[in-house]
Amino acid sequence: MMATGQPVGQLCRECGSSNVVEDDLYSQPQWVCADCGSVLAEGRLTTDRTEENQGTNVQYYKSTAVDKQPCYNQIKGLKRVRALCRILHFSPVVEELAESLFSQAYEHPSFLYVHQHKKELLAGCSVLLSCRLNGWPIVMGTVASLLEADSCLMGTVFQDLVKCLNVELSMVGISELLEGHCSSYHLSPSEVPEEYCENPSRLVERAAELLELASETWVVTGRHPVPVLVASVYLAWLSLKPCSARMRLSLGRFCKMAKVSVPGPAHRRLAELKEVLCKLGKELPWQRGVEVEPQNVFTIVEDILKYRLTLLRLALRTHEESLAVKNAPAGNVLPAGNENPPDGCSSNTLGLPTGPSSYTENPPSGHTSSSEGLPAGSTPCPERPLSGFMSSTERPPNGPSKVLANDHTPRTKYPSSSSASHIEALPLSDLSCVSQLEEEPKASLASEAELWWKRLVFVPPCMKNPLKRARTTERGPDVTGDEEISDSEIEGYLRTPQEVKEFAEMQKKLRCKN
Repeated sequence: MMATGQPVGQLCRECGSSNVVEDDLYSQPQWVCADCGSVLAEGRLTTDRTEENQGTNVQYYKSTAVDKQPCYNQIKGLKRVRALCRILHFSPVVEELAESLFSQAYEHPSFLYVHQHKKELLAGCSVLLSCRLNGWPIVMGTVASLLEADSCLMGTVFQDLVKCLNVELSMVGISELLEGHCSSYHLSPSEVPEEYCENPSRLVERAAELLELASETWVVTGRHPVPVLVASVYLAWLSLKPCSARMRLSLGRFCKMAKVSVPGPAHRRLAELKEVLCKLGKELPWQRGVEVEPQNVFTIVEDILKYRLTLLRLALRTHEESLAVKNAPAGNVLPAGNENPPDGCSSNTLGLPTGPSSYTENPPSGHTSSSEGLPAGSTPCPERPLSGFMSSTERPPNGPSKVLANDHTPRTKYPSSSSASHIEALPLSDLSCVSQLEEEPKASLASEAELWWKRLVFVPPCMKNPLKRARTTERGPDVTGDEEISDSEIEGYLRTPQEVKEFAEMQKKLRCKN
């Protein structure tokens, strides 16, 4: 019952004895004098006011020395990360990195007080970020479709994730996504009929060439990659074996056969690609006189891609010459049949054969396999600025004269000093027409500056299809209430004698009824 632990220098206050022992009374230890039995000190179950005022609050997980356990939403998010990685067949390295990124982001202050939907999207964004860091060609639309989430909101969460984790990402080109995208098309002989099946390697190679052409003609600029990929794969599939069975298959039916979903803008991207191919196909020498339409342009895709750069130069030059003829004075227009191209710039000197059979069946011995399609020994066209293009780093100019650096395009001539002196010598009666002549060039330059993109062959889509501007309503007259009122306006507010008579009769009838 009694504990034998005597404190040093402890004496009883009652009898002065030093025989003080520790007594454990249930859970409350106390010091008791063994001689007289008085209690010297006992344990206190509560704190005093001083300790309460000077103490600090300690969190539960710190006071108990236990690691913080993940909450229910964090455990659920980690399960979602693992499920996405296994659905997409990622390696363990990508899966571990995705889990680590999700755990870091979930405990970050930027994602502590967000709503539940953003925390669910955080799992998909962590998987996407892990793919980008490991070089896996996965687009955001794929992860968003698996999560059945809005891609715009997911893009916002992804940007916040990259910002809070301070991760540097390398940009992924659309060509790097092509091979992974083509692998989702089921075009093997065991899944589709023989006339529809295609070798995946040939399909990727032809689609990559079409994507390169699309990037050079502004079709890819500012667009989502998946619709452009779908349109390129469909055109590549048509051009590899242009038979009647494939011609009858539309883009929607092709994607349904290949078990691939059709994005909404894919039809518009397909129309834009066909438009570019038609512009280049018209420059082929063996296609002159033959109408090249979007319905049959895929039959000459192989020729267009083989002589891609040469046809681009020809298309730009043809467009510049047509503009020069259109803007030239009436007396300087060349008669039909005398429109000769510049020296050294004919179709033969550019390296184009006279017919498709000259390179498809029996290629010449001196032919090189360059991307421009220029045979060895041919005289190349002299280097000229490709004024029909606008480079990606060039801003829209103030006028079209800076875009088309062509010697054949007429430029606006401003009056010289001699013409100015001639204007000063005019009589006063003719000076009214002088101001009109000076305003006409300014008005024409302003209108041409607004539509400068019409003078180019290939322009960015935002210039070709600009957004509609909101109509500016004209401001009405300012009314302050201090304006003078004329006598006619005052008379309009006064009653006529007939109205006064009718009003008096009506008042009389109302009094009689009451």
